[in-house]
Amino acid sequence: MLVYVQGAKCIGIEAVPVTIEVNVTLGIGIHLVGLADAAVKESLLRTVTALQARGFRVPGKRIVINLAPADMHKQGSGYDLPIALGVIAATEQRDLPLLGQYLIMGELGLDGSLRSVSGSLPMVEMAVKTGLKGCILPEESAMEAIDYRETEIYGVRTLDDVLQILEGKEDPSEWLIWNTERYRLAAQEGACERQPSYMDFADILGQEGAKRGLEIAAAGGHNVILIGSPGSGKSSMAKALAGVLPPMTREEALVTSKIYSVAGKADFGGGLIRQRPFRSPHISASKPAILGGGSGENILPGEVSLASGGVLFLDEFCEAPKATLEALRGPLEDRKVTIARLKAKIVYPASFMLVAASNPCPCGYWGEGDRCTCSPGARAAYLSKLSGPLMDRIDIQLWVHPVETARLVSGKKEEPSAAIAARILKARDIQQRRFEGLGIYTNAEMGSKELDAFCPLDGACRTLLERLIDRMGLSARAYTRIIKIARSIADLAGAADIAPKHLAEAASYRILDRRNILDL
Repeated sequence: MLVYVQGAKCIGIEAVPVTIEVNVTLGIGIHLVGLADAAVKESLLRTVTALQARGFRVPGKRIVINLAPADMHKQGSGYDLPIALGVIAATEQRDLPLLGQYLIMGELGLDGSLRSVSGSLPMVEMAVKTGLKGCILPEESAMEAIDYRETEIYGVRTLDDVLQILEGKEDPSEWLIWNTERYRLAAQEGACERQPSYMDFADILGQEGAKRGLEIAAAGGHNVILIGSPGSGKSSMAKALAGVLPPMTREEALVTSKIYSVAGKADFGGGLIRQRPFRSPHISASKPAILGGGSGENILPGEVSLASGGVLFLDEFCEAPKATLEALRGPLEDRKVTIARLKAKIVYPASFMLVAASNPCPCGYWGEGDRCTCSPGARAAYLSKLSGPLMDRIDIQLWVHPVETARLVSGKKEEPSAAIAARILKARDIQQRRFEGLGIYTNAEMGSKELDAFCPLDGACRTLLERLIDRMGLSARAYTRIIKIARSIADLAGAADIAPKHLAEAASYRILDRRNILDL
């Protein structure tokens, strides 16, 4: 008897259908075909043991299992459950009339229990698009998709639960993920959910100039670098920045959640990720860890993708390997990362906000009186890691000096993060209305067409910008960066058009573009 079970495979953050075909004929042996990797081939012994544990028999006949399409590699343990169901149905040990109506994935334990699989969120999305009746997934994996109300999503714990749903003899509503105990507990936790304990800008004394630059960066989603001596507050301000970013839109949350789902890093608390991610890898992280990678077709997202929709904080920026720094140029410009292997090519979103922090020289005290002990050559070599093409892609460049002692002991109250976050939210709301339907969300993501449409410059602005470019020796990319920053400054001020004062302030944040940077 030949039966079909609907499964899926993730390619990037999208899922494609995989049909598990099981046929039982005369002969001997179990044969698995369809370009399965080692993890899938191992599933046969695991599946047979689980079936026997639940009272099913494996007949002494030839069982052929085909994972179609046969020209696409399949990996992972998620095919355990559909293979087991196919064997049960093909050997006519149970009548499963609803078997072909659901997308089914899950890893089997030897006792017939189910374990979570990665990529369930893209799989549910694919099931909705292809018109399947619903999805049957391990309970933890199904929790990722509780925001999808367009289809039936069942969260199950054992093989027996799946069989009861597919037999269609009883009401299966108790296994709908919204009726499970896990969902009720997650809803209760969500009702009293606390925001992450980010540092408050009120606890960071002084640094008004840097705070203003970070506010502009957060308002427009701009990349920023903080350069200053040790103890000047660079890392503290970067961590406080994560607390003033507005919540993600549903579209942003869906993309970020799919990335985490594919990577197997989804929070089983349930639903889409609403808090913008804050990733802070160590400078020793390898290029594959930063960009993403893996063997064969098993390519996982890296830090630039995991930070999509949020912040990627790289401390001690100049200490990182130069090859790793230069590898960031593509994702910073294209807002995506393409990972190519001999047999696979995967594109992951990488629309993140880069916040970098670095000392200005090896000793860390250049620009702070006579404390620097480095030679001019050492200073130049240190900052030379920040190549021109890389710095062109970092919109806002801030030089941070230590806070004066008098300010430290003054007891003056600083502006709290809540007040800054309110202004940023208003600016983001303006941008959301401006870019509605365009697939972008912030000023930093604008291309040439959006610049022409939303950033018109009058005669005074053009004259000032021409003078600034000649004086600072800016590249064409830096020219567009200044206009984008000016647009964010205007949004914070509630101005409909860019004014010369906005351009002047935007140009002041391009300190590393100046020809005489070594004389600062």
